[in-house]
Formats: sequence, structure tokens, C-alpha cells
Amino acid sequence: MNTSGGYRVLMGLGLFVGLAQVLLAAPNSDSARRPNILFVLIDDMGYGDVSCYGGKTQTPMIDGLAREGIRFTQFYVNAPICSPSRVAFTTGQYPGRWKITSYLDTRAMDRKRGLVDWLDPSAPSLARVFSEAGYYTAHVGKWHMGGHRDVGDAPAITRYGFVTSLTNFEGLGERVLPRFEPKADGKPFEHGPTKMSADLGGGPIHWIDRHAVTAFYVDRALKEMKTAVERKQPFYVNLWLDDMHTPIQAPPDRRGDNSPAARYASVLEEMDKQLGRVFDFIRSDPALRENTIILFSSDNGPEDGWGSPGGFRGGKARLYEGGIRSPLIVWHHAIPAAAVGSTNETTVLAAMDIAPSLLAWADVKPTAAVEFDGLNMVDTLAGRAKPKRDKPIMWVRPPDRPGPNNRWPDLAIREGDWKLLVFRDGSRPELYDLAKDRKESTNLADKHPDLTKRLSDEVIRWDRGITAAVSRPS
Repeated sequence: MNTSGGYRVLMGLGLFVGLAQVLLAAPNSDSARRPNILFVLIDDMGYGDVSCYGGKTQTPMIDGLAREGIRFTQFYVNAPICSPSRVAFTTGQYPGRWKITSYLDTRAMDRKRGLVDWLDPSAPSLARVFSEAGYYTAHVGKWHMGGHRDVGDAPAITRYGFVTSLTNFEGLGERVLPRFEPKADGKPFEHGPTKMSADLGGGPIHWIDRHAVTAFYVDRALKEMKTAVERKQPFYVNLWLDDMHTPIQAPPDRRGDNSPAARYASVLEEMDKQLGRVFDFIRSDPALRENTIILFSSDNGPEDGWGSPGGFRGGKARLYEGGIRSPLIVWHHAIPAAAVGSTNETTVLAAMDIAPSLLAWADVKPTAAVEFDGLNMVDTLAGRAKPKRDKPIMWVRPPDRPGPNNRWPDLAIREGDWKLLVFRDGSRPELYDLAKDRKESTNLADKHPDLTKRLSDEVIRWDRGITAAVSRPS
């Protein structure tokens, strides 16, 4: 198997049949057990929020994970906004293939923006492949790929391969709905999506104070991992928190300055504390410590006025680095000693790489039917190699976020160190050399006209063809 990036894992859409045996997985391990996987995904957290990525707020539990694992500095999500970003993590494909290019809203808003109301259950699903290979699978936290606002007939999260789920107001089934504190003037805090979710029914609801939601999710994630251990099954667990998304409400014991920055820092500190409970649970059990992979990342850049893009340009909903570059930490006991605590600043990775890479790490071989857009980068994630990416990454801006005076580019492509942003009609190209200009401050399009035209043509052609690339049921 070529694990330098060129090899692609193929996945079937139907039932997973005929695996004579599923062997373990961790690279460089002689163990015969398949690895457990905990995937921690944060909501709207900036690249520069946690302290091991330069943030001012101290996050010792997350920093400790980085000291024992590998920190990646060139990791990209495949969309600068929540729903399509999560589709890429789930499917290993560009989210435009499934007509989800912005956050899912009401039916009317979805139609207006050319979106579907939910991810098609026939789409590739990492959890489904793991479940069919004998894994205990659980989704805990934000979903936002169907079952939100007035969409009460979306598929259950279990349709995508999870044995069980607990979500928030952007999904159906058992869910947590936040109780918000009154505004400063004493008036009730009204949150429309929460009320709409409560009216949908479709599963038991837990009303929890907003500041305590993360602890509730962590409790459930711990319960699901313990259930897997009791059943003697490897687990794949999503712990997808809805921190650091607004509305931001700090815990009572961390309140003082009520400025947005202070509230954001307090919620970040509390999130770090709660995640420490999960990390300690895995570290304290010898079997889990030696055979569990932990991934930590964020779904997109921060909202303006809240988190930090870490010195990069832009933020949520934009295709500049601040909107699409995210932190990524990978922890595993079998990481080579020389790579423990290291930082990979060389390899460009994408969210759509996670699915094929984890399947390769676990040596789970699905039936061949649909090709991942992501690459198998298992050697990189496992700390065995730092290859250059041999395939470009492309993005489309959420259709509802054109920016002031329609000045945010529609499309972007990264190839090597070159990053180009352009409008769909080929106008206003921006070309940056990220190796020398990480802040995207000097547009080199006029100095490199041939490169600018080639990259523009490639990303425009990709944009025109990507939504027709997958055949869907009628």
C-alpha cells in the first residue's frame, strides 16, 4: 500500500459484507487489536485559540495532548462553515457533491441557496464502515447535517452508521437543548433554533444550562466508551462540542469581566477542563492508553469579534486562511518516539483525508464503489512521514456569504505553496505564496499570469463539475 498520499481507499454504499477478518491497525504495532478512535471536533474555534497554537488563554489539557502527540500546522477543513465542513469529515468527499455548501437552515432558506435539507444517507459514512466492521459507534454533540429548524423529517443520525447518538438543536433524536440566562436588562434570551427544535419532537430532550452543556456531552462520551469496553468492542466516538459557537455564556464560577473576549476565554477554559476528563480516562486505562487514537480539531475559523484566526487573514465563511485553516492534534501511544511532541509544518492535510486515513490505520477495507476525494495520509497522521501533498485542495465559498460589496472570492485552490482565490467568472484573481506570505497580504497574480490562469481554470472547472460527480437516487 502506498501511504504517501496517492493511494485512495474505496468505499461501498450498501451493506458491508465479506470481511473474513479485520486486523488491527496501528502502524508499527504488533498488537492484534483494532484501535479505538475518539474524534473531538470543536465548533467555530479559531486556529489561534488554544495556547499550544499561540492562544492567550491557557488550555493545559489540550496542550498536554499535543505534547504527547503530533501538532499539525497545515491542516485545512473543506469549507469555512459548519455543515459542509462536517460533511467532508464524515464522507471523505467534497461537500458540494452532496449539495451542502453552507450551513443548513430552514427549508425555504435551503431552497433559496440551492442546498438540500440533509446529507443523503447513501453518502459515504466513516461511522457506517466502522460499525459494519464490528466497531461500537456513537455520535455525541453537534450534528448539523439534518434535523434542524423546521426539518423534522430528516434521517436519524443512526442512519449514518452510529449505534447511538446525542445531539443538539441541529439534529434529531435524543438531544440537549440549552437554557439561556436572561439578558443584561433582565429580558428573556430568545434563541430561535432552540425553540424550533423543541417543537419538532422526534426524541427525548434534556434542557441543560448553556454553560453546562459541554460537561453533559463529556459525560455521555465517557459512558459510550465504557459501554464499548464492556462489550469488548473497539469504538469510534464523535465528541463534537458546540463550543465555541455563539451564544457564549461563561460558567458562574468563571464570570467577572463580561466583555466578549473575557466570556470567550472562560468558555474555552471550561471546555479544556471538561476535555481533560476524557483524555485522563483514556490515559488511565492501560488498554485504552495503548490502543486509542485521539484527534482534536475545529470545523472552521472563528466568528468575527470572538476567537482568534492566529494571525491569518479572514475568519468564518471566508476562503482566506483564517476561515479554513484549523488546528489538528493527533495522539496515539504508538507514535514513534522521535515524533512525540513534534510539529509537522510540512504536510498539507485536509478534512476529507481523515476518513480514508483512519480506515487505513484500522486496516478496515470497505467494498469498492465510491472514491474518496481525500487521500490516505496515515503515515503522516501516525508520525512516520512528512510528505508533500501531491494533489490540490479546492474550496467554494458559502453562497449566502458574499461579503461586503460582494468582495469575498467564490473559489479557492491550494497547490503546493501557491494559493489562488478567484470569482466564478474568472475575475479578480488573488495569488499568494503561502511559504512567504502566510497572511495573504501580497497579491502576485499580475506577476505570474500563466500560473494564475492555470489555477483559475482548474478551480472553475472543478466547481462546475463537482455537484454532478455523484449519482443520487431520485
